[in-house]
Amino acid sequence: MTGVGGMVGQALNQYCELAGDEVFSYDHQSLDIANADLVRATVLAARPDAVINCAAWTDVDGCELDSARAYAANASGPENLARASRQAGAGFVTISTDYVFDGQKDSFYTQRDDPNPQSVYAQSKLEGERRAQLAYARTIVVRTGFIFGPGGRNFLSTILDRARDGQALKAIGNAYGTPTYSRHLAARLRELAQLDLPGIFHVTNGGNGVSYEEFAQAALKAGGYQSLTVESVDGDSLNRPAARPRNSRLKCLFSEALGLPPLPIWEEALEEFVRFNYSTDKDR
Repeated sequence: MTGVGGMVGQALNQYCELAGDEVFSYDHQSLDIANADLVRATVLAARPDAVINCAAWTDVDGCELDSARAYAANASGPENLARASRQAGAGFVTISTDYVFDGQKDSFYTQRDDPNPQSVYAQSKLEGERRAQLAYARTIVVRTGFIFGPGGRNFLSTILDRARDGQALKAIGNAYGTPTYSRHLAARLRELAQLDLPGIFHVTNGGNGVSYEEFAQAALKAGGYQSLTVESVDGDSLNRPAARPRNSRLKCLFSEALGLPPLPIWEEALEEFVRFNYSTDKDR
């Protein structure tokens, strides 16, 4: 698996090792997935049953300012891994993003909806989906978003750290998604690799979705910081380099029909995250 230096890669590496798998894990320093020759040599040397790509450049604003790096990591990288997986006879799973949609829809996005990416990051991720599928028919694309979990460096994963440090909390109140706990995502990624059924899957925790502000409020409550408040911010007022979808909530059309049960609702996932990572913060 690639991208083990990131939040999802760490969770997947731990989950697969606990399941008894032999795991070949690589971070960016040990395997730059944009390097086609290195990717090919690495995958052919390991000869795994499946390759799961958790590597990406996820700095949305950074991608807007450096499209060449974005496309190298997010488009060429999955293509290189897909091609190498084909040569090794391994299944291939790669992670994409809810940001491939433009956010204009009011309800959940499913596989029936046409992507319409609005940023370089989203465009590069969609290009990665397509290149990987063209390079290898055995490709599984997993779209997900609003990811939180241990080891994360995003707002959703660090709310309680900020609260504990006494930092002021601001969160966007008019951008909505479906939260996804990294450990639950890791379990589903392994299931999909075992299923080995090519296609596009939307993987998130259950529930109706939530705004960043609502998620922050729920996290504070779960962590025992009920006295703290979250200042609501209009996403459009931030003047960020890259556009974000207003709504990127996802739902999968296929998972349950294929015998894959729904992941726990996001509120339960959040409670689990807090219980395992912030137990001393409870009941303050």
